Amino acid sequence: MTRIRGAVTVSPMIVITVGVDGSDGAAAALRWAAAEARLRGARLRAVHAWHIPRMAYGYVPPVSLDDDLGRAAAEGLDKWVRAAGAELEGIQVERLTAEGSASTVLTDAASDAELLVVGSRGLGGFRELLLGSVSHQCAQRASCPVVIVRG
Repeated sequence: MTRIRGAVTVSPMIVITVGVDGSDGAAAALRWAAAEARLRGARLRAVHAWHIPRMAYGYVPPVSLDDDLGRAAAEGLDKWVRAAGAELEGIQVERLTAEGSASTVLTDAASDAELLVVGSRGLGGFRELLLGSVSHQCAQRASCPVVIVRG
């Protein structure tokens, strides 16, 4: 056990992974995951996936596009984590961005986690669905328990 900022005892073994995409649902998931991390004395792994549908372009986009999108994804994740502000005070937060489908990136990132937390609705276009496709896929594929937070 180690002390972080003199307030929370954190076990490096306990990890809670949370999906963050800038949506209201993801913000609610981040708040819920932060509260749970505080209760468990866990590290929080905030994850953001980005994806270029290669088939839409008919070719492999230049590496610079991947680099630019990866950089934008990291900047977005930093912004969304900072927006959580005081709710993350005293919690060790790891940030992870990766290219790939959101459900695959999230379940891979949660492979060593105690818990995966996702919002019920993200930035997808099917607002009429009660459960988003990413949260549904995570619930089916994750190797750890999944909490789906309604925004």
